[in-house]
Amino acid sequence: MAAPGDVYGQTKRCLDIIAVAIRDAGLNMEDVIRTRIMLTNIESWRDAARAHGEYFARIKPACTFVEVVRFIDPGWLVEVEADCVVDAT
Repeated sequence: MAAPGDVYGQTKRCLDIIAVAIRDAGLNMEDVIRTRIMLTNIESWRDAARAHGEYFARIKPACTFVEVVRFIDPGWLVEVEADCVVDAT
């Protein structure tokens, strides 16, 4: 597990994985229009937001933070989803 106990570190790892998946699909981070950040403790949103800002400060996708009860692995503190849109013309 990446960054045990560290929301910022885990968020960065999630975003690294997303960046690779987006590139593997032939897209760019600029194609991201919306992200969702799920946290087991909503009070840690600033740490997740700091990591998110390092990836998306220039792109500015819509972003939602939500609190969840838990993830499958109790060490996971954050999960990130990203939606992309590509011009098909």
